[in-house]
Amino acid sequence: MKIITVVGARPQFIKCAPLSPKLAELGTHKIIHTGQHFDPNMSAIFFEEMQIPKPDYELNISGGDHGAQTGRMIIEIEKILLQERPDVVVVFGDTNSTLAAGLAASKQHIPVFHVEAGLRSFDHKMPEEINRVLTDHLATWLSCPSDKAVEQLSDEGITKNVENTGDIMLDATQYFLKKAGQNQVEEKIDWPINPKEPFALLTLHRASNTDNPTLLRAIFEGLSEANIPMVFPAHPRTRKALESLDIKLSPNIHLVDPVGYMEMLVLIDNARWVITDSGGLQKESFFLDTQCITLRDTTEWSETVALGWNELVLSDSETFEEALFLEALKRPVPDKSDATPYGKGQASEAIVRMLTHFDS
Repeated sequence: MKIITVVGARPQFIKCAPLSPKLAELGTHKIIHTGQHFDPNMSAIFFEEMQIPKPDYELNISGGDHGAQTGRMIIEIEKILLQERPDVVVVFGDTNSTLAAGLAASKQHIPVFHVEAGLRSFDHKMPEEINRVLTDHLATWLSCPSDKAVEQLSDEGITKNVENTGDIMLDATQYFLKKAGQNQVEEKIDWPINPKEPFALLTLHRASNTDNPTLLRAIFEGLSEANIPMVFPAHPRTRKALESLDIKLSPNIHLVDPVGYMEMLVLIDNARWVITDSGGLQKESFFLDTQCITLRDTTEWSETVALGWNELVLSDSETFEEALFLEALKRPVPDKSDATPYGKGQASEAIVRMLTHFDS
């Protein structure tokens, strides 16, 4: 079997890591990196520390509007697929790279395997929602992270070659946190705060937040009201927005450069709270029993909210609820449950079984 995997952004590198060696065992496996995340701290470091094979193709396509970026990716991915003629193209998640690869492959009648299928925020203002819905309807095989995702695909009439494999990010979280060695990584982190005291890990990168000056100011004004230290690995987009708007961070917010995956896992595991607009961190917080406060009004990871580990603090896409945020910080840690809505960390094996047993 000849397999091509397409990645382009940090969450996809993470998902690719536990699956890549297993795909190589099925035959020829090649990786296309679109370059959607171009900053070395957002890309190269992940390939190095997670020992993902160096991409066979690097397209270096970043920046620009969604349409222009996606279009350029389709053109370049199509050239590679015409040359390689793979048996299947594997895509992850909901980025422009995901949709571009899905379109390029499906138009050449190459089966598409969508990992992390069936997620819905039901917010069509999110580019990611458009990407994931369209990719699900293009895909031949659909690997879902939960029963809810399977159900949502069924509601849209997608039932063939659909399976709840569990969440591949749980595979990665369990494997790399163990591999990293908690103490070893802690010693490498240049802690801007005392890690023995309660602190929050803050991340913020979605365009709906960073590109809305009024909302961005409101968020950081609200964060300044929290009497807790925050470690803030700043996404390049967010740093640029803060500088252009001359938003000064309050003394409790400690801005640092983006960190590698191992460091991020240790930060999540040590934090009392995670404050984020990232989908991936909502799950990683849940996996590591860390309370999450999500700077959005919708989430595709509804199970984390239902089980009490996640709370949304935007009442709509443009309104930060400071009172709700401050109240969320006071909530006690939920009781641990035996619920495993995202499986038990064996998604990679289930995905391989799907590839070897399903006919296209």
